[in-house]
Amino acid sequence: MKTNPLARILLLVLLVSAPSLLAADSPTAPATWHAQSLGQALGYMLLFAVVGIAAAVIGFKIFDKCTPGDLSKEILENKNIAAAIVGAAVILGVSIIIAAAMLG
Repeated sequence: MKTNPLARILLLVLLVSAPSLLAADSPTAPATWHAQSLGQALGYMLLFAVVGIAAAVIGFKIFDKCTPGDLSKEILENKNIAAAIVGAAVILGVSIIIAAAMLG
């Protein structure tokens, strides 16, 4: 039995859009990251700060592993200012990316 291509397209659109149409009738609002109290805002701030700092440190360590030599050793033991500036730039760059990701 042959079916009309237009009927197939309409059926496909109906199948794809049906869950979103049913979700719009839901009486409960989805959970958000917006704080409802001062305590909740402080908790979220601490959570994002810990995650952000950990991600910045991990990003620096990954950069250190990808470059020749030991950047941490150059900065701490040899007092190499140029290496410290590169390390600071890497941390700032990673932090900007993390902040943009957290803001959505």
